[in-house]
Amino acid sequence: MKKVAVVLLSIFFLFSANGIYAQARRVTANDGNGKANKREAKPAATPTPQATPTEETAPTATEPVVEDDEVISVDTNLVTIPVRISDRSNRFIGGLKKEDFKVFENDVEQEIAYFSNEEQPFTVALVLDMSISTTFKINEIQNAAIAFIAQLRPNDKVLVVSFSEQVYVLSEATSDRRRLISAIKSSRIESGTSLYEAVDLVINERFKKIQGRKAIVMFTDGVDTTSRRANAMKNVSNALELDALIYPIQYDTFSDVQAIKNKPIITNPVPTGLPPTTPNPTGLPFPLPTIGTPGSQGTTAEDYRKATEYLADLADRTGGRVYEASTPANLALAFANIAAELRQLYSLGYYPKEEGKAEQRRKIKVRTTRQGLVVKARDGYVVGKKEKKS
Repeated sequence: MKKVAVVLLSIFFLFSANGIYAQARRVTANDGNGKANKREAKPAATPTPQATPTEETAPTATEPVVEDDEVISVDTNLVTIPVRISDRSNRFIGGLKKEDFKVFENDVEQEIAYFSNEEQPFTVALVLDMSISTTFKINEIQNAAIAFIAQLRPNDKVLVVSFSEQVYVLSEATSDRRRLISAIKSSRIESGTSLYEAVDLVINERFKKIQGRKAIVMFTDGVDTTSRRANAMKNVSNALELDALIYPIQYDTFSDVQAIKNKPIITNPVPTGLPPTTPNPTGLPFPLPTIGTPGSQGTTAEDYRKATEYLADLADRTGGRVYEASTPANLALAFANIAAELRQLYSLGYYPKEEGKAEQRRKIKVRTTRQGLVVKARDGYVVGKKEKKS
């Protein structure tokens, strides 16, 4: 009898251990070499803006559904709107309830199906311009970015992206501050500026699959010189399909670029110590360097006007705002102001009474029943395309 009991207990513990192990396995995406899988993500299967879940089903910050490196696909057409309420002196007004808001789509009042206060966490994409044209030193950029992360709330997650000619995902969305600081410090200055491709990656390969409140914080002069797979118009259109705020921090490089625009540059420096028998069509005892000038793309006044318009469109259409930075001090202040504003937002959500057609722009108007308050929210969105089910 004792032997039977021992056998039964052994079987019990064996199955229990396997069950525990199956539940505790870390789910990650990689290419087999320990690196994050950078394959192109499949688009979301539903119209955008992507949704925040209702109050009844929303996961809490202390009960994550997945690991930090994973994303969640959302199957709903709930339209969510981040909203900031302030007084006439731009001081945030907290404590409002769902009953204090009204939402209109194409002038038709909508029923508010989802409401959350300013305490809900954010996922923030920190997008850093690491092109040679930046007027800031790399340590100034990194220190300001690290200080920005320190001012976010513990449950806020950050995705770190840098770009020059290439776009680098330095860290997937996580709340691990040590991992984020390490990612920011790994950024490097390089040539080229693929701003549009960086924004496209964040919107279409990362944020469309993340639920909850989202914001993109961009540090750039707004001038793109090397993007091939994305453009400004596509970025703005995609931003309208996404329920995320965009905050550009813009610095001006126009004067610096003009100073070197027509300055000759050596494209192949003269080598030293050449043997006397080295062929040289000039007949001189040394080769002449090739003289040229920097390319004109992204250097004209019109390019900079379009850059300013592009950043303003991204901010205005999504409910964010543009901050200007010309010194390390006001760069840090811009990051601090954005962090403060992200702590001062409500989120409203509704299911449109009238289903819009794909790529149709829908106007949004948010109002409050309280008198004397200022409402800041996005003014519309674009209906996303539905995927055909196979």
